[in-house]
Amino acid sequence: MMSNPRNQSGLGGVVYFLGLVAAALYFTFASVQGDFGLFNRVRIDAEAEALRAERDRLAEDLAVLRNKTHRLSDEYLDLDLLDEQARSVLGLVRGDEVVLR
Repeated sequence: MMSNPRNQSGLGGVVYFLGLVAAALYFTFASVQGDFGLFNRVRIDAEAEALRAERDRLAEDLAVLRNKTHRLSDEYLDLDLLDEQARSVLGLVRGDEVVLR
C-alpha cells in the first residue's frame, strides 16, 4: 500500500516555512544587534566623530606650541614671550617690581 503523499508534503511545507521564518528572524536580529549591525555602526560613527574633534583640538594645540617654539628660537626671538616665560617658569622679577602673594 502506498501512503498518502498529500499528508507528507503539508508537514514538509510547515517545516520549510518555519525554517524560513527562523532564518529571517536571525538575520534581522544580526543586522540590528550584531557586530556589524546598525546599533554598532551608530556607536562607531559617534566614536569616530569624537576622535575627529579631539584630533582637531590637538592640532590647534600643536600649532600654538610650534608658534611659541618658533618665537623662542635662535632665528626669531620674541622678547615679550621670553620675559613672560622667564616670569612664569623661573619665577623671575625685575628689581624695581613688587611681588604680592
